[in-house]
Amino acid sequence: MRTFLFALAAGSLVALAATPGHAGKKRDVERALYAPTVIAQPVAAPTNGSIFQASMGYTPLTSGARATAVGDIITIVLVERTQATKSNSADTSRSGSIGLTPPTTGPLSKIFSPSDIAASGQNSFTGKGGTSQSNALSGEITVTIAAVYPNGTMLVKGEKALTLNRGDEYIQVSGLVRQADIGPDNRIASTRVADAKIIYTGKGEIARASRQGWLQRFFTMISPF
Repeated sequence: MRTFLFALAAGSLVALAATPGHAGKKRDVERALYAPTVIAQPVAAPTNGSIFQASMGYTPLTSGARATAVGDIITIVLVERTQATKSNSADTSRSGSIGLTPPTTGPLSKIFSPSDIAASGQNSFTGKGGTSQSNALSGEITVTIAAVYPNGTMLVKGEKALTLNRGDEYIQVSGLVRQADIGPDNRIASTRVADAKIIYTGKGEIARASRQGWLQRFFTMISPF
């Protein structure tokens, strides 16, 4: 009875750690990381008498309408697809035997018998393992440029939230892109995003139904099997 009460108390702590309030705060923090980039107010033109000012949003004619500045919008085409397989096997065997024929005459013949001096051994092992995994994610998400680095690479981030009749779905993307990889329509494949972080999560009835209960999760963590 004491053990059951201890397990129940520990499970209650696990349940409290996963309360909706805690999960909501965590969700707010995650969404803040992927919030749209706020564009600062334009800086007043310096009164130096020059007509050309590179700091006033200069864009060369060769770049067209490609997104190059902080706050510009880029559409990332999700074409993620991974597949991996691995298998291995091993089969070994080993055997050996030794036998000595004792003398049949003389005084030693009375000490040893044919069954006393004989030895044999055998060892065998067979093992086999295999694993297979595949993932696929397709779709589109539009993000904003959060920073432009001196070498021309740009940090992009954004989030798409979908509210369905049975729950909410969230797609979050962040990473580094090159200006040369951006198409004329400001689209880029997700395979061209460096240091990409793509998160696809959801909450609601469907998400809760696909998870273990809090007490079952507790016993799964402490189970030695």
